[in-house]
Amino acid sequence: MIKITNLSKSFRGVPLFSHLNFTLAPGNHIGLVGRNGSGKSTLFKIILGEEPYDEGEITISKGYTIGALRQHIAFTKPTVLEECAQVLSEEEQYNLYKIEKMLFGLGFEQADLEKDPASFSGGYQIRINLVKLLATEPNLLLLDEPTNYLDIVSMRWLKGFLRRFDGEVILITHDREFMDSVTTHTMGIHRKKLKIIKGNTKKYYSQLREDEIHYEKMRLNQEKKIAELEDFIARNRTRASTAAMAQGKVKELEKIEVMEKLAGEADLHFRFTYKETPAKLLLEAKDLGFGYDPDKPLFEKITFALEKGKRIAIIGKNGRGKSTLLNYLAGELPMQQGEIYYHPATTFAHFGQTNIDRLSSEHTIIEEIQEVDPKLGIASVRSICGTMMFGGELADKKIKVLSGGERSRVMLGKIIATPANLLFLDEPTNHLDMQSIDSLCDAIEAFPGSVVLVTHSEMLLRRLADQLIVFRHHSAEFFDGDYEAFLEKIGWDEEEGEEKAPVKNSGSNLSRKELKRQRSELIAARGKAINPLKKRIEACESRIIELEEEVEIDNALLIEASQSGDIGEIQFLSKKVAEANEEIERLFAELEEAEVKLDERLVHYDEALEAL
Repeated sequence: MIKITNLSKSFRGVPLFSHLNFTLAPGNHIGLVGRNGSGKSTLFKIILGEEPYDEGEITISKGYTIGALRQHIAFTKPTVLEECAQVLSEEEQYNLYKIEKMLFGLGFEQADLEKDPASFSGGYQIRINLVKLLATEPNLLLLDEPTNYLDIVSMRWLKGFLRRFDGEVILITHDREFMDSVTTHTMGIHRKKLKIIKGNTKKYYSQLREDEIHYEKMRLNQEKKIAELEDFIARNRTRASTAAMAQGKVKELEKIEVMEKLAGEADLHFRFTYKETPAKLLLEAKDLGFGYDPDKPLFEKITFALEKGKRIAIIGKNGRGKSTLLNYLAGELPMQQGEIYYHPATTFAHFGQTNIDRLSSEHTIIEEIQEVDPKLGIASVRSICGTMMFGGELADKKIKVLSGGERSRVMLGKIIATPANLLFLDEPTNHLDMQSIDSLCDAIEAFPGSVVLVTHSEMLLRRLADQLIVFRHHSAEFFDGDYEAFLEKIGWDEEEGEEKAPVKNSGSNLSRKELKRQRSELIAARGKAINPLKKRIEACESRIIELEEEVEIDNALLIEASQSGDIGEIQFLSKKVAEANEEIERLFAELEEAEVKLDERLVHYDEALEAL
């Protein structure tokens, strides 16, 4: 168990957070949220004893083990299997199946196990560290952005592992869907304080809004009271008959702890600049093929048509060619096979890692955005900078001093400044926090043109994708349907032709045809079992949003009624708000029950499919 009491931390005299209190209960899986720079990673380092703190106390039970995912790479064994197996306890030192299963789950293949761990890319080296961490089975897992460098298949495996993990977990990730699927509680660092609730991020942020509305109502009432006291004192302190009463009011005024007005928090709120087009089809691709090695093409014979207003997501494992296909469509690579036809009125904007690398380090943010269109006036450029959270003097910072997240926002600013009817977006959510990701999704949904998107986020896929290009079985194919349809009809099954870990013989000698039949039946049964729950969850979420909006309006009216002294209106609105809040709580309970059942059924069917 871990207990944190009155923990405070400052950097150069500026408070990062203050007087945090928190107790980690057995079995808690906690999602830690907060804006970039709020202190989430610092709190992890303090728990691990790697960072000092100003005041407070951290109590860790004797014998309680904590494991953290390390970004630092240091390998001592000649093969991947040996490197990972060295962390096994004496009792498990021969349980290589356990290590192999984890490695395969995170995207390694049989041939990779005997390779030098240092020969892999940085992303796969981090995966090796993740296997070493998970294999030790500590009491507590501290995971800071574990989905970085993971592809969609590996993320789904890690999601299942964390759901089944018996110990405690504290998880930092900007992937809201991933977090909500594996956590029991949400904890946030907000305005330098810590708040924890049982439930998902949606419930947490809803309660946060309610808390702030309530605080503002109390602050306004206090402000009114202070004004009344000051007015009474000013009118009565000079008259002998009322001077004593005025002095009493002075003492009352001195005892009031003034509630400060809450400072607004910067959010990304923007729209892409749409360029009108008469085209019904913005792009047509026929028999596309490309490879850096002529004997090993990354993809072949990809054919699809992109209609105006449609969004295609390119998905699959890392290293299979997703970004290459996007760059191929955007004209970043020479044509090898096939044809790409753009309507004459099609204009595109391209967000990719290669584009971010091309930002001029000596340019200011203003200069970099203005470069897109020299005709843009300085007022328009500064407006875009402000939208990307570079207001005022921040817009004069040079690119070379910016963090990776800030550079991503500059690149988004350049895309906003580009009039387009087709967007090419390669992992646009990298480095963005949850609120910024939500704003990006809103902007993509509001964009009247078309979008081609590379992402590993299942949340984005469920929310945005109309059609898919799926990299699987060492090839790529167009799928005319959304992500849910893909999961129900095809799913992320084991790739044919790949050797996998030796599995325990279940006594079954089913033919491949029979296995596929059973798999199809399981997928159909899964759909019947989970679809009603999904509809129930969507209905609850929709109604909660409606009620929260009504409560927000009624609270504003309540404040006005309080200020005017309209007792009848106050009673009516107070009752209405109370009833709405009761309904919201009931819906949250129903939502939580449905989500738990959904998770249980997903785990059940995932395990059944894995057993096949």
